[in-house]
Order: sequence, then structure tokens, then C-alpha cells
Amino acid sequence: MKKSSYIALAIGAGVVGYLATVYAVDQGDKKLHQKYLSQANLVKVDPLSQQAFKIFNQKGCQYCHTTNSEMPFYANLPVAKQLMAHDVKKALRQFNITALMDQVQQNKPISQVELAKLESVLDDGAMPPKQYLLMHWRSDLSPQETDVLLKWVKEERAKYYADPQVVAEYKYDAVQPISTTFKVDEGKVKLGEELYHDKRLSGNNTVACSTCHSLTGGGVDHLKTSTGINGAKGPINAPTVFNSVFNIHQFWDGRAKDLQEQAGGPPMNPIEMGAGSWQHIIDKLDKDSALKAQFTALYPKQGISEYSITNAIAEFEKTLVTPNSRFDKFLKGDKTALTQQEQEGYALFKANKCQTCHSGQAMGGLSFEVMGLKGDYFGDRGHITEVDNGRFNVTKDGNDMHRFKVPTLRNVALTAPYFHDASATTLEQAVNDMALYQVGVKLSQSDIEKITAYLKTLTGEYKGQQLQ
Repeated sequence: MKKSSYIALAIGAGVVGYLATVYAVDQGDKKLHQKYLSQANLVKVDPLSQQAFKIFNQKGCQYCHTTNSEMPFYANLPVAKQLMAHDVKKALRQFNITALMDQVQQNKPISQVELAKLESVLDDGAMPPKQYLLMHWRSDLSPQETDVLLKWVKEERAKYYADPQVVAEYKYDAVQPISTTFKVDEGKVKLGEELYHDKRLSGNNTVACSTCHSLTGGGVDHLKTSTGINGAKGPINAPTVFNSVFNIHQFWDGRAKDLQEQAGGPPMNPIEMGAGSWQHIIDKLDKDSALKAQFTALYPKQGISEYSITNAIAEFEKTLVTPNSRFDKFLKGDKTALTQQEQEGYALFKANKCQTCHSGQAMGGLSFEVMGLKGDYFGDRGHITEVDNGRFNVTKDGNDMHRFKVPTLRNVALTAPYFHDASATTLEQAVNDMALYQVGVKLSQSDIEKITAYLKTLTGEYKGQQLQ
């Protein structure tokens, strides 16, 4: 037999083997998808959401992008096992849809960030990856299926997040004006404001909440790391207190579930306010008859206590929202609110996927994302510290290493320096670094200037006065 014949036979055998493998994979996937779909509870789910859920399931999205999916038979085969483990780890770092799949079945609002991420990959045609499609022919999204998912994203936004005052052009954008007001007890707000500025919450009466989160300075102290009791320096940059009520959790690593739990942290931290104990604080406040009367009236059961102190501060912080930025006015139809450069900056902001994580009214605070998704941020910076672990310090989940709560972009022009480590001293540097390490794009100087100009339009009002 000629050499060419052997080559032809080998190629033919290879093709047959490949097609047989693809067929086996396809049949295995089909059975698993049918099983998963039969276990899903979609009875109360609207037809469009049902379609979206079925597409996610049929395309195998749950294999790599959820933490609780039953894996196909080939996931345990040699080589395939290692490849899939690598792919799943990478996929979960970027987009975990476990909550999304659960929320669809429970007929609950989908996270604005998850909607934005889905929209982003659909617009780019980035999912499913081409490598995945080599063995999963049925998983390629048709134009019709892509349209269904994009329509679903829009309807979810319209149902839960769209502001009726926003003009049609921006109605379905991932970013919306600040319009939410939070129900509060005005008496507790007044007490909380007093406590927020009260240095008696610290061990030696020198540090208040407002020391590191100044309401006249963008809600921050403009230091790389804050200065606490006795001149002690903290390990991480202080985030703004403005619009923190929108955050899903508090602190960069999300260790506090809400504002009240966050308010209890600094007084007991030995290098922040160093009060030593709540009893020490209570004893000092108890000597203030006027303040004690407020506590008695507002908290007749608790009086002055850890609970009442942190609850009042949290009630006050619910009011620290900053609506009516120039950008908000622009979204509502005032075309003169933004210059041409600023409008081009917003277009670039969206084109470079910034709104994927900086979505919602606060433009941040809704998710935890990996710092250095598209580049080795910490390798380039050097000198790793414990706080650089981010969310991992709370969850101990390896998938959360270097993951941080996305900061709000509201009033961002007033909150330098930037990032958890304050490594960006200017807004321009922050824009450049975010594009490089999070998106994998090297922006031109012109684009940096336009996006920066746009970000400066996000400064809002507090108590009817524009922040400065």
C-alpha cells in the first residue's frame, strides 16, 4: 500500500473517531440537559424567561458557569478532566450564573450586573467559546436564540430597573439615574448624624466616622490609607460612604452584610477608632443627658446600646444618596447637560464594557469582581498583602482570591486616590488601569480624556447642594 493511502486511512480514521466522539458527547449532553430541565421549576415563570432558561440549559452554560451542576460523563476521562477543571475555574472567575439560574426559577429579579455581563458576551459573540464548540456542535447560539436572550435582558431591566423618566435612547442601558429613596425614621436619622460626627465613639475621643468619611470631601479622606486612633495607619483605602446604601455588602471584601453591621466595625477596630468595648462607649454617652433622652425616646427597649448606636448610624447613612448629577439629567432628556466630549466619553465607557460591572443607579457596589481579570495586576504591582486577598478573606473560597466589591462611580471625581490599594492617584490613571487590567484594552490618551470627562459628570447633590 502506498504511503499516501496510509495517510488517507489515518485521516479517515481520525475523522470517524472525531465524529463518533462528538456524537457521544452530544447524546450525553442531551440526556443531562433533559434531566436538568425536568428538575427545574418553571411553572410560575413568564414565557420569555422560560425560553431564556431553556437556552442556558441546552447550550450547556451551567457546566462551566455554575457551582452546582452535574457534570457530563466525559468530565472524568483522562485529559478531559484536567481541561474541564481549568475551563470551569476560569469561567467562574469571570461569570458565575448559579444565582441567575436560581433567580429565574424563583421568579426573582436578576442582578443588574449579571444582565450586563450577559448582554456584553452576546453583543461580542464571545459565548460559547469556539474551543467549546469543537466538541459541542449544538451549543452554538443561533441569531434567533441570541435575539431571545437580548430581548429577555431588556425586559428584565424594564420590569425591575428602568426609570420611566429616562428617554427612549437610554431606557435599557445598564446604568440608570439615582431615583431611589429609602424609607427612614427621621428621628433616628438625626441621632445617627450626631453619632456619625461624635468622636466619643473612639477610645480617646479623637476619631469619628466622619474623620475618614468626610461629607465635605466626597465621603472619603483622600489618604492612601486612613489615619486612626493614635496616628495608626490602616491597611486599605477608605471607600466613600455616599451611596453605600446601594451596596450588596459593605467593606471592600464584603465582610459586613449591611450598613448597621458595617457601622459596628470601626469603633471596635484597634487601629481605627479603638474604643476597646461597647460598654466604654455607652458609659461616655450615658453622661450626655440630651443624647440619652434621644436614645430613650427612639429606642425605649435598648436605650444606649451597641444595637441602637449602629442602627441610628445606619439609618443616617441611608440618606447619603447623591441624585441629580449632570449625567442623570442627560439620561432624562437634557441634551445640554453633557458636552460633546462627555457624551463621547459615555459612548466609550459602554464600548469598553465599563458598565458591565459599574451598573445600576450607584454604578457599582452590586458585585465582587477579580482585580486583574485580563492582566496580572498584583504581579505588576508587587508586594502582596493580606488585604489584597479581597473577598477570599471572608469566604475562604479560592474563586474569590483578589476579588473586591466594585466601587461606586458616583462622585468619583471627588474620591481620589483610587482602588483598594490607592495605587491610582488620578482619575486618568484609574481609567487607564481599569481598561488595561479588567478589559484587556490599552486606551489612547484621547479616549482616556473623554472617559474621564464623562466620569466627572457623575457628581451629584447632597441635601440639594452639589458636592464639591
